[in-house]
Amino acid sequence: MDMAMMRLRREDPRVVGSFRLHRRLGAGGMGVVYLGSDRRGQRVALKVIRPDLAEDQEFRSRFAREVSAARRIRGGCTARLVAADLEADRPWFATQYVPGPSLHDKVNDEGPLRAAEVAAVGAALSEGLVAVHEAGVVHRDLKPSNILLSPKGPRIIDFGIAWATGASTLTHVGTAVGSPGFLAPEQVRGAAVTPATDVFALGATLAYAATQDSPFGHGSSEVMLYRVVHEEAQLHGVPDALAPLVRACLAKDPEERPSTLQLSLRLKEIAAREAQGMGDARPPAPRTAEADRPTGRLTESYPEQRTQRRTQGTSSPRGNGSGSGGSSRSGARPAPSRSGTGSRPGPPRSGAGRSGPRTTGTGRRPANPRLLRQRLFVFVVVTLLVALGIAAAQGCQGPARGLGHGGSGSDVRLEQSYGAGGVQLGG
Repeated sequence: MDMAMMRLRREDPRVVGSFRLHRRLGAGGMGVVYLGSDRRGQRVALKVIRPDLAEDQEFRSRFAREVSAARRIRGGCTARLVAADLEADRPWFATQYVPGPSLHDKVNDEGPLRAAEVAAVGAALSEGLVAVHEAGVVHRDLKPSNILLSPKGPRIIDFGIAWATGASTLTHVGTAVGSPGFLAPEQVRGAAVTPATDVFALGATLAYAATQDSPFGHGSSEVMLYRVVHEEAQLHGVPDALAPLVRACLAKDPEERPSTLQLSLRLKEIAAREAQGMGDARPPAPRTAEADRPTGRLTESYPEQRTQRRTQGTSSPRGNGSGSGGSSRSGARPAPSRSGTGSRPGPPRSGAGRSGPRTTGTGRRPANPRLLRQRLFVFVVVTLLVALGIAAAQGCQGPARGLGHGGSGSDVRLEQSYGAGGVQLGG
C-alpha cells in the first residue's frame, strides 16, 4: 500500500463516523485508507471496506472477529485501534496515525540499511509480533510497506487480512492472501497459518532492508509463489552477522523457524555488537594535554617525553642523557650519571629506581631543593669575591707602579681569600 498522501477524490466520503477525512493515504485489496481527525484533533488512519466486500456476510463476520482480536493487542510496535463500525453500510476501522515513511520507501529512496540498523528494526518488530501472537492474531501480510518508521520506532500496520484464532481463512482453492515474495510456503499451499508464518515474512522483510531486493527476486505472481515453495532464498548482500538468522527465518518447514521471542533476543545482541563495531571503527580522537600527564599507562613513554622537553628547553651546558638507558639524544653528549639512571645530571637522588619529577598542570617541573642550594652557594661566593675586590681597590694608594705591585699582591690575597672563603663556606 502506498502511504503517500493524495487529495480526496470526488467519490470519496468527507466524513466517516465522528472523523473528518482530509487526504487519501492509499488503497489496498480490502479498501481505501484515509487520513482523518476527530474533534480533538487526534489524527487517525481510517480504512473503509470496499463495497463488494461489504455485501459479503462471511467477510463481515470474519472482519468483526479480526477487529475484536485487534483490540486485544498490547504493545508499542503496532498502530493502536481507535474506533470501528462493523454495522455500517461500508464497515470501517480507524487506527492511530503513525508519522514517518514506510520501510519500503526508506530503503527505496536511500538504499539498504546498515547491519546495525537492520538488526535494531528487526528486534523491535519481533517484540511487536510477540504481543500480536499473544493476542491470538497472525498478521499474514507483514512486508516492508506495512512497516512505518516513526520517530519512536517501527510500527506494524494494516491488519486487514490478519487471521484471528478460530476464524476461517476465506482463502479459495488455488489462491493465496498476501503479497508474493513475502508469503510463507504454507500460505501458498493453503495450509493453516501460525505465528511461524509471520516469522517467514519478517525474514524476507529484513533481507529486503539489507539488500533493497526481495530474497526471491522479481517476476509474475505465479513465478514468485513457485520460488517461495520450491527454491532457496537468495541472500547475497545480507551482512554476515545477519545472514544465518535470516536464513533460519526463511526455512520451508515452519517448525524449523525460530520463535519471535528468540528472534527479538538474538537481534538485540546483533544490533548491540554491530553498533559497537561501528564505534570502534571511528578514527582516534586527537590527544590533549591530559594525555601528556604521567599516569600508570604512560610509564614507558614518560622518560622519553621528559628528555625531549629538556633537549628543546634546557640551557644546561653539560648535555642531556636519555630517559632510560643513558644513551645520548639529538647528538648531545651524554652526561655522567651519579644515580645510575641516566637522567639529568645533579646530586644523587635518594631511592634507586625512582621515576623523574612529576610535571605540574602547566607542564613545568617543580623546583629542585638541591639545585637551589647549589645556586645559592655560587651566588654567595661570587658576592664575596666582588666585595673583596672592591675593598682591595679602595685600600690601594700610591703611584701606578705601586698599584701594579699592589694589584699582583691583591690577586694573590684574593686567591687565598677565595680559597679560605671556599673552605669556610663549604664546611
